[in-house]
Amino acid sequence: MTQTSAPLPETSSGTAQPRELPSSWNPADVEAELYQRWVAAEYFTADATSDKPPFSIVIPPPNVTGSLHIGHAFEHTLMDVLTRRRRMQGYEALWLPGMDHASIAVQALVERELREEGVDHRELGREKFLERVWEWKEQHGGSILSQMRRLGDSVDWSRERFTMDSGLSRAVQTIFKKLFDDGLIYRAERLVNWSPAMRSAISDIEVEHREVEGELVSMRYGSGDAEIIVATTRVETMLGDTAIAVHPDDERYRNLIGTLVELPLTGRSIPVVADEHVDPEFGTGAVKVTPAHDPNDFEIGRRHDLPMLTVMDEQGRIAHTGTEFDGMDRFEARVAVREALREQDRIVAEKRPYTHSVGHSSRSKEPIEPRLSLQWFVKVGPLAQAAGDAVRDGRVAVHPPEMAKRYFDWVDNLHDWAISRQLWWGHRIPIWYGPNGEVVCVGPDEEPPSGDGWRQDEDVLDTWFSSGLWPFSTMGWPEQTADLAKFYPTSVLVTGYDILFFWVARMMMFGLYAMDGVAPFNVIALHGMVRDAHGKKMSKSAGNTVDPLEWMDTYGTDALRFTLARGANPGADAPISEEWVAGSRSFCTKLFNATKFALMNGARVPSALPDRAELTDADRWILDRTDQLTSDVDELLEDFQFAKSTEALYHFTWDEFCDWYVELSKVQLDGGGERAERTREVLGHVLDVLLRLLHPTIPFVTETLWTTLTGRESVVIADWPKAVGTPADEGAAQRIVSAQKLITEIRRFRSDQGLKPGQRVAARLGGLDELELSGHLPAVRSLAKLNEPGEDFTSSASLEIGLTGGTATVELDLSGAVDIAAERKRLEKDLAAARKELEGTEKKLGNPSFTDKAPADVVEKIKVRRDTAQTDITRIESRLAALPSA
Repeated sequence: MTQTSAPLPETSSGTAQPRELPSSWNPADVEAELYQRWVAAEYFTADATSDKPPFSIVIPPPNVTGSLHIGHAFEHTLMDVLTRRRRMQGYEALWLPGMDHASIAVQALVERELREEGVDHRELGREKFLERVWEWKEQHGGSILSQMRRLGDSVDWSRERFTMDSGLSRAVQTIFKKLFDDGLIYRAERLVNWSPAMRSAISDIEVEHREVEGELVSMRYGSGDAEIIVATTRVETMLGDTAIAVHPDDERYRNLIGTLVELPLTGRSIPVVADEHVDPEFGTGAVKVTPAHDPNDFEIGRRHDLPMLTVMDEQGRIAHTGTEFDGMDRFEARVAVREALREQDRIVAEKRPYTHSVGHSSRSKEPIEPRLSLQWFVKVGPLAQAAGDAVRDGRVAVHPPEMAKRYFDWVDNLHDWAISRQLWWGHRIPIWYGPNGEVVCVGPDEEPPSGDGWRQDEDVLDTWFSSGLWPFSTMGWPEQTADLAKFYPTSVLVTGYDILFFWVARMMMFGLYAMDGVAPFNVIALHGMVRDAHGKKMSKSAGNTVDPLEWMDTYGTDALRFTLARGANPGADAPISEEWVAGSRSFCTKLFNATKFALMNGARVPSALPDRAELTDADRWILDRTDQLTSDVDELLEDFQFAKSTEALYHFTWDEFCDWYVELSKVQLDGGGERAERTREVLGHVLDVLLRLLHPTIPFVTETLWTTLTGRESVVIADWPKAVGTPADEGAAQRIVSAQKLITEIRRFRSDQGLKPGQRVAARLGGLDELELSGHLPAVRSLAKLNEPGEDFTSSASLEIGLTGGTATVELDLSGAVDIAAERKRLEKDLAAARKELEGTEKKLGNPSFTDKAPADVVEKIKVRRDTAQTDITRIESRLAALPSA
């Protein structure tokens, strides 16, 4: 059995106070009011001075521009399940909310608004532009926060943070200064992802790779014996070529290595270099090298000390080449350069369309341009080493464990991180340049240098720099606050495997570095992506995206949350469909109706359950099953097995409690007396435990039902059930299983005989004494709709049901209960159809030209159809034979 809650308040007469539920479950009537009551009561507000054990989660901060999408709803549901459960278990639970300033997204949005007003943001100036951004943030930013309330997120709103808050800005400046002073931040020219539309470097996560149809052009460099053919999808970049690379063992080009080859259109000659990076089997085995505009070429350029010519400006226009193409947009130049090469008879081959992967900016949607640029970088080597070691030595666990390999693949192969962005919205880099080349990094408590010629760096930091500090900056670091002492490191990070590199690795590096080797979380619990019912990735172009807010409006928040949790297997993608959400709504309604029935019949939560010896088999069985459920759910949630725990709750609620115990309880309640009173206590106890177990997943309906059932304040602050582990009554369980099978088989037989579900018929049951089921006879008759046989009882149909320990016999009087002629006609029609199906399938399977040539899976399907037809024929013939003669 399980831990119970306190008894209901009683009236002066000693009876429980009356409790009422609405006639039906309508989520829209209660959700907003309940959530506001929870917040007002400060149930979600954590106390850093508490002596309770801490549990903390920081929310992956959504963009200030964002709205609740299905991925948010999925992830937030999982975090809320963990947080609500720990709160009920007696932990001081903190789920800290907040938003990311999303520098590129917000800058692009406000720039667009200004353009629509006819204003160029560069003419407006930095300060005025930032004023406009803050105005936008106050007026329009953060709509997702209200949507989080709709979802039921039990976050501590008193601790809400924003990555541009003064406290978080202080943290950014502090760690930048520390990294700079430790030689882990430097400035250099490197290849970056460049957005010509934004005129800024962008991070890897803001680059979307997608297949596009372009062209592959093969062209001839040099002439005569010094002729080499190379191919490219970006002809315009040949203006920045500074070498041709071949494999050192490629005999075709060995005599050319170290020589110069004419670069068409430019008046320059470039060397042929030997590099093992080149695949001699691909194409011609020779590749053009454009170090300033291609990541692989950049590395070749560094190895061979090649010039790195930037031939595009910040807006993606050809520049600095001294050719006729200067000033052209990169795509205009692609055509012009190709045609100029054609005029010189340099084009050897063209493949069009040529499908290949091209990186695009997720914000501006344009193809990004690899571009050599002067940027600030974090030297990630020692930081990444520490992040890997923290997982290797067990300080941080990755769940599921098989995902650890993906984590190591990232952190063990990190390149230095470009952290500067050529934007205005964001944390400005705290570097000042002096008139004589001085470079000064200014900490948060230091005055920047002043005087003629001093200026601050114009760039801002990558958004991921500040969000990498999130687990500790939100708790007051660099100050040593009570929140840090109580809630750092956080207990678990719940996040998608898709941002394992972009966000998780950065938090690990910064947390270990800033917090004296203490990792920012104890467990990294990874989940997959939400996909459609067919497992396909959701996208607007595919037309399979869903708006969780619409589903919440239609089916209620609990239904959406239950569906998402039911699909959440660790590290695996989660399919979802509207049909499944509708099914979860039916589940909530089923739970509501079962509780309403219990309350209408006087169910109550006892302070202590009756002695087991006084309980029926059904009572002992459901109590044992409830205790086992509590143990199973605990074990599964500790292992982040949301899907399995939700599935267990679903099947217990629907299949065992509602479909069987509630129905069996009706028989026990009808008898009145002490047994009915004990049944009311068992009903109340099981519902109390079940509603508390379900609460973290479906908080609104469980709050409504539990407070009505118990008369207590809120299930949010109720105790989490604990399994006692009392040995289960195996005998009672076996008898209940036998009674269930007996009832199920009788129901199936009735259906086969064409009886209506509510139609009662007289029946005689035998063998129940030997099976120790005589005590269940009233329940069997009630649930199988069987009347006591009268003196004139005559059996017209019978069946035998094999049960554990023996056989039960059932004789039924169906005279007058079935329209024999109509039922015979219906069955004969079904029999004819089954025989026709059997004949057709056997004919196909007997034809060698079909079985030898058809695919194996097609042949197998025909065999299944044949076997099904044979089974149907046997079943229908048996039913016909059992019909009384007309």
